[in-house]
Amino acid sequence: MVGTPRIVVAGTHSGAGKTTVASGLMAAFARRGERVAPFKVGPDFIDPSYHALAAGRPGRNLDAFLSGPELVAPLFAHGARGADVAIVEGVMGLFDGKTGGGEMASTAHVAKILGAPVLLVVDAGAMARSVAAMVHGYATFDPELRVAGVILNRVGSPVHEAILREALAPLGIPVLGVLRRDQDISTPDRHLGLVPVAERREEARKALGRLGEKISRSCDLDAISRLAASAERLEGRAWTPEAPDPETSPIRVAVATGPSFSFLYRENLELMEGAGAEVATFDPTSEAGLPEGTDALYLGGGFPEAYAEALSANEPLKDRIREFAGSGRPVVAECGGLLYLCRELDGHPMCGVLDAGATMTDRLTLGYREARALAPSPLAEEGATARGHEFHYSAVEPRAGAPPLASPAWELIGRGPEGFVSGGVCASYLHTHWAATPTLARRFVGSGALGRKRLAGARA
Repeated sequence: MVGTPRIVVAGTHSGAGKTTVASGLMAAFARRGERVAPFKVGPDFIDPSYHALAAGRPGRNLDAFLSGPELVAPLFAHGARGADVAIVEGVMGLFDGKTGGGEMASTAHVAKILGAPVLLVVDAGAMARSVAAMVHGYATFDPELRVAGVILNRVGSPVHEAILREALAPLGIPVLGVLRRDQDISTPDRHLGLVPVAERREEARKALGRLGEKISRSCDLDAISRLAASAERLEGRAWTPEAPDPETSPIRVAVATGPSFSFLYRENLELMEGAGAEVATFDPTSEAGLPEGTDALYLGGGFPEAYAEALSANEPLKDRIREFAGSGRPVVAECGGLLYLCRELDGHPMCGVLDAGATMTDRLTLGYREARALAPSPLAEEGATARGHEFHYSAVEPRAGAPPLASPAWELIGRGPEGFVSGGVCASYLHTHWAATPTLARRFVGSGALGRKRLAGARA
């Protein structure tokens, strides 16, 4: 049973300012000495990196598609443990979900699962009395959802504010904050930048500090606290990582981090630890080797193309990764990690584990995916199913005339085969959140344990 006060910050549409408000509220409550649990609806990696910096604890995702609706509340309870208040940033518009016709994985869907009141962010920059019609529509569209407060963003002047407040007064939904049309408090597209915190930590820290101060002055934090406290109590137990398998020897998993590889779901790391692994991080842009005693390698997503020169110049590490992969020990690579394992990325030599070239394009591949493993790998047995998502502007093509790279890793339902399985390597564009499929973590850690035993036997 969970009674953590919580509020969902939603937008009328993408770009309304919900990330500004959510991140600012996290920073503002943290400035007051409150322990804030930050969450993001959907699969996004970048917003949670700012949430973590603002709140001082890991930013986590709540995605009803990736985990299934039944795990949203348990994952929330796990991430909110010990917090005074939880702030959940929505995705896109309030009612926009996995498909255009249903609520699955929408902000409204998650808010209802959590029994949480919604704080609606409205871009009022080009509106007057029409704001009332918009808020009325959002508040009444789904009778099971409670839109309990409004934040007005990009308000031009005191006169403009007065017009908006007068229009909204008959609805009985309180205005709990007003943000002026101010360059210093523009949306994070410009204020914080569409790059992860790992790439600009100090700049982001200062920006969030200023944002927290502005939100403190512009919003009624006490009223928002009372609203968060009105959330329903959640029944059931918190999610927990699997306990270690007593048959599995402790191993060390090297996890790529730093500015080029910052896309990691916290629960994936916790599940590896829960399966008996020690997680050791390393930065491929600057460290010459893998952590000592590495038994398995996890290369997550990020922006390797932005650091292609540094990654390419780190020859000692590339040699070590080729040697590690060539030994048959387990390597899992997702999206950015896939690019790093290729022969080259936009002409920059990479690890060469896969005889393929990666190029950046102007075409975005984006969406949720249902997948079935086409070949046994260190991550999944053949026929295993998983849910994930893709988000990339790159393309990977095997070298012309080269023999087939390997078996495809996944059959993406409705889309075809994707990724590569070769020896101990499983590399693909698919980002997977392992909370709903903890067998992936157990198999990966188990593969590392088997590799350690095999290597020890060979040395003996």
